[in-house]
Amino acid sequence: MRALQIAASGMSAQQMRVDVISNNLANMSTTGYNPRRAEFADLQYQQLTRPGTLTATNGAMVPAGVQLGLGVRPASVTVMLAQGTPVQTNGDLDIAIDGNGYLEVTLPSGISAYTRDGALKRSPEGQVVTSQGYPLVPDITIPEDARSISINADGEVFAYFDDQVEPENLGQITLASFVNEKGLEAVGSNLFLETTASGAPQVATPGQEGMGAIRAGYLEESAVDPVREIAELIKAQRGYELNSKVISAADQMLGTTVQVR
Repeated sequence: MRALQIAASGMSAQQMRVDVISNNLANMSTTGYNPRRAEFADLQYQQLTRPGTLTATNGAMVPAGVQLGLGVRPASVTVMLAQGTPVQTNGDLDIAIDGNGYLEVTLPSGISAYTRDGALKRSPEGQVVTSQGYPLVPDITIPEDARSISINADGEVFAYFDDQVEPENLGQITLASFVNEKGLEAVGSNLFLETTASGAPQVATPGQEGMGAIRAGYLEESAVDPVREIAELIKAQRGYELNSKVISAADQMLGTTVQVR
């Protein structure tokens, strides 16, 4: 009975949908997080009668045919690109990207990763790093005797000293963009890796070549909409229940067939 397998694939699809929604809700407070959406596609069809075939009785062409679907399968879990609300923190190394772009960092393996989490920190050596300790690219080091730090909208980092009137330029924060941002590989810790699908990164100064501007003293909140996620969760739950009822109905039909004498 096809209904058993079809409904089982539907239950599996709704379970994956719930998994994605639960991950979105779990990251409601994750800086710079973009929600994910599960997308599905129907499985292949069993062609009992192909459209356009000729009938054996009078030779007429069948206009629609008989095509029985065999269920549903996961097609992708895609990122819903949306900018979160910038929230003021007044942190001297907190930055939010107002627009397009990612910060580039170097992983311990030496490869580059990309993030929109602008909660930057200072290492014991004065190097500007992420919350996980990954250094920013290009490298920026803050001197020990710096009184304060400021970052302008163009990504220039300035340090103020007690014995100097004018600030000292420590370096330039750059941003990277991709032709297909949805093709980036998420590896956790708010980090993404370049893939063949995403294309090579295009690096530029903030505010130029389509890049967003830097907002110092702000952090980008998660773009998760709790109301929308709860509504999607209810829809997924109802879909799961309906598919389970199809399995129960198919089981009863099969039981009735078995008991026929």
